[in-house]
Amino acid sequence: MPENKINIEKHIRNFSFLSKIIDDYLESNLQENDNNKKLIDYAINQSIIHNSFFTETTIRFALKSISDSLIPDKLYKWISAYSFQENSAISIRTVGVVMAGNIPLVGFHDFLCVIISGNKFFGKLSHSDSFMLPAIAEILIDIDSDYSSKIEFTTEKLERFHAVIATGSNNTSRYFEYYFSKYLNIIRKNRTSLGVISGNETLEQLTHLADDIFMYFGLGCRNVTKLFVPQNYDFSQFIRACNGYSPICDHNKYKNNYDYYKTIFIMNNQPFIDSGFFLLHEDISIHPPVSIINYEYYTNKQSVIDFINSQAENIQCIVSDNFEIKNRICFGSAQKPQLWDYSDNTDTMNFLLNLK
Repeated sequence: MPENKINIEKHIRNFSFLSKIIDDYLESNLQENDNNKKLIDYAINQSIIHNSFFTETTIRFALKSISDSLIPDKLYKWISAYSFQENSAISIRTVGVVMAGNIPLVGFHDFLCVIISGNKFFGKLSHSDSFMLPAIAEILIDIDSDYSSKIEFTTEKLERFHAVIATGSNNTSRYFEYYFSKYLNIIRKNRTSLGVISGNETLEQLTHLADDIFMYFGLGCRNVTKLFVPQNYDFSQFIRACNGYSPICDHNKYKNNYDYYKTIFIMNNQPFIDSGFFLLHEDISIHPPVSIINYEYYTNKQSVIDFINSQAENIQCIVSDNFEIKNRICFGSAQKPQLWDYSDNTDTMNFLLNLK
């Protein structure tokens, strides 16, 4: 196998520069004829055309989350947890990465991990998100041409790789487990996130919770899809806190879901709370359809903790500002993961650094 030398300082410098370019784009600091601006403009436009759940707002939000994570302090903090064979020869492994397409640039973190670990990234793009990451990769290669031999994309079947990271639904994960069983692998399944309300939250805290719920139309694994609320909880302030997202119902696909499930609830005589742009439904399920937030009442904290423990393999995040839950995160932070917040709580970097 070909050999490689990991230079962490060089990676940090390059990805920090990538962060600056993204910020310059988002802040309209790039000239109209700037090639980076043209690349990102084109990728955004094509993404919106090919995936109706991708909007300029959500794509720009994803770009900002990435640029915020690539500042030197955060990169150093993340990387300091690992032992790298810096400047010593290591064998390059080709890592096949099967990416989901549920939210914009969802595969970026795997891309970053593979590159910084000194391996070659071989990404199978989702048809739902096939423009943004190649554009970002092209900008990175322009920053440092050494990356050109370390990055490859395909929309076809993955072949000729040594290890694989595959993300998909519970159904596709069974296929992945069968097809990739002979390779070192990380197989990710369908997860979602929960919110726990104490009843003492301020309007500002609940507004942050709305970000956790509605950003990306609720389609990400870090989106809150179910709430635990105290017995007899009054949802009026929560609904008021969510009103900033009411324009979401202008989106045709989202509105169709909202209208469809509202009709189903009425026809089946099922009780629900109608906010005017989302439905609150009392249900034990943690995977409601788009436009629905499931909720469940609790009378004591232990019952919530027991439920979370029983569903651990299906939960990505638990958000709460007033509840003592292990590994909880604050309202408003679900869609802003840090570099060390790994999908499915599986340490991707550790996996990549220990490939044999």
